[in-house]
Amino acid sequence: MPPVNRRTLLRTLAAAAALTGLAATTGCGDDAAAGGKQATELRYQGSVGQVTLPELAADLGYLGDVKLNWIGNVTGGPADIQATATGQSDFGGAFNGAIVKLATAGAPITAVVSYYGSDAQTFQGYYVLDDSPIRGPKDLIGRKVGMNTLGAHAEAVLKTWLVKGGLTPTEIARVELVALPPVNTEQSLRARQIDVAVLGGVIRDKAVAGGGIRTVFTDHQLLGAFSAGSYVFRDDFIRRNPETVKAFVTGVGRAIEWARSQPRETVVARFESIIAKRGRNEDPSLVRYWRSTGVAEKNGVITDREFATWIDWLADAGELKAARPKPGDLYTNRFNAAAGGGAS
Repeated sequence: MPPVNRRTLLRTLAAAAALTGLAATTGCGDDAAAGGKQATELRYQGSVGQVTLPELAADLGYLGDVKLNWIGNVTGGPADIQATATGQSDFGGAFNGAIVKLATAGAPITAVVSYYGSDAQTFQGYYVLDDSPIRGPKDLIGRKVGMNTLGAHAEAVLKTWLVKGGLTPTEIARVELVALPPVNTEQSLRARQIDVAVLGGVIRDKAVAGGGIRTVFTDHQLLGAFSAGSYVFRDDFIRRNPETVKAFVTGVGRAIEWARSQPRETVVARFESIIAKRGRNEDPSLVRYWRSTGVAEKNGVITDREFATWIDWLADAGELKAARPKPGDLYTNRFNAAAGGGAS
């Protein structure tokens, strides 16, 4: 995926909102077949060399009659949920702040279950080479920070840290953000093409194991444990396929708890098996560094805090073009039995 700057991202969000009406009629496939039949296949985008929670849920048999149809890979959450909003996929996942942006741009999407987050084991860190002079927020002025996509989790956390560190808006504007595919970010840091690399999950652990880099700060240190991203569906899809969405949310929730309850070696072995069976010619080495899902709440239940934090940040940064939404307008737990949901 080519680098995306904020202006381009906002134009894309607006375009996605404009296309939503078209998606409601042309992007649903057979999700509302005659006779009240509901979708039994969900189109989605995956991630190279990694296993998503829906893929794990499907492999464990937790999705029931619902099947997954992989249509390609994506490197960033905003692009994933844009594909969902425009009907190219049936569900997508992204940082909750990116969901706020897309929803307030007019796209009728709703978050239904958390799928990643930060805890003591799994987090996003901001890393420099061992000999780097960067130690604190002011040291980033005039420096380049590489991250997987702009306008999402990594940028929001970084700028929250910079604000808390006392930087002015003018100083923050001098911190250059560079969009890089996750698999290339470590290499760019070691080649000194960037000054700071944002690394998370298995990619971070693999980079740390290679030595020569150190942590400046992490999102977990800054914000504590929290769920950071959610899977979304289009509202029209939810209306037409409530049982399908319920099966998806239930399956993903069960997969979260399965991963939480199993020895790490068992989860890793399952991931390796899934990658081998799907035959996409991938390197399975990344999943060997897996530690946890990072999801804070049981079964991926979503809380107001997980959206309120980023609504406030976006509003304060002047990035919300519409009225500040209420967190409860952006997500639902009614399909999640762990929240007393599971509704049809």
